[in-house]
Amino acid sequence: MSISTIITAAGKNSRMRKDQLSRNLELKNKLILPFEGKTVIETTIDNALSTNVDECIVVLGHYASEIKEAIYDNYKDKVKFVINDPVDVGLSVSLYNGLSNIASDFALCITADQPTVSTETFNKMIEVSQNSDDPYKTISILRRRKTGLLDTAEGLGMPFVAPRENLMRYLENEDDNLNPILRKIFADGYTFYGIKEKNKKELLNINHYDDYLALLD
Repeated sequence: MSISTIITAAGKNSRMRKDQLSRNLELKNKLILPFEGKTVIETTIDNALSTNVDECIVVLGHYASEIKEAIYDNYKDKVKFVINDPVDVGLSVSLYNGLSNIASDFALCITADQPTVSTETFNKMIEVSQNSDDPYKTISILRRRKTGLLDTAEGLGMPFVAPRENLMRYLENEDDNLNPILRKIFADGYTFYGIKEKNKKELLNINHYDDYLALLD
């Protein structure tokens, strides 16, 4: 079964910008802040490209030109860039736009501000999805509370592996964060498997400047 990666990188960056202003720092999108010798988004992309996937799509929106200028030359032959139009949309729309540009049966869905999630963890999510009793009715997802077979979708978000067409049906005509949609999928009888993180930093998204500093330690 074929699988593609969707990386969403289209957010407003509002919390990070507020933190940068309060600290008198240069305003810079969090995704192009330096991280492990690259940028945050490049680290995320490289971890994704090292997984067992067929292709990688990066969805841009707000600050698309700033992000693209920073990384395009290094990745123009490795990933496909999709730009939201209009740009002021929810995460569900970004993900839907990414899924609309792949032909694979399954998608590994990642947010670009998750540079610490390892290739090993991504591959474990893919493995659990593909080896489940019914991959087309299964979501393999980085755990937030329990691991293994989950009894709720509360608090869950990306990264996860899901069947492309089924996920698109839930995302279509939605403009929202992902958790309410994941809860709806769970309520419809899908099996959710929580994948254990390799280390605690894998569970941290970069929303605030302090999150960024914590991941640099």
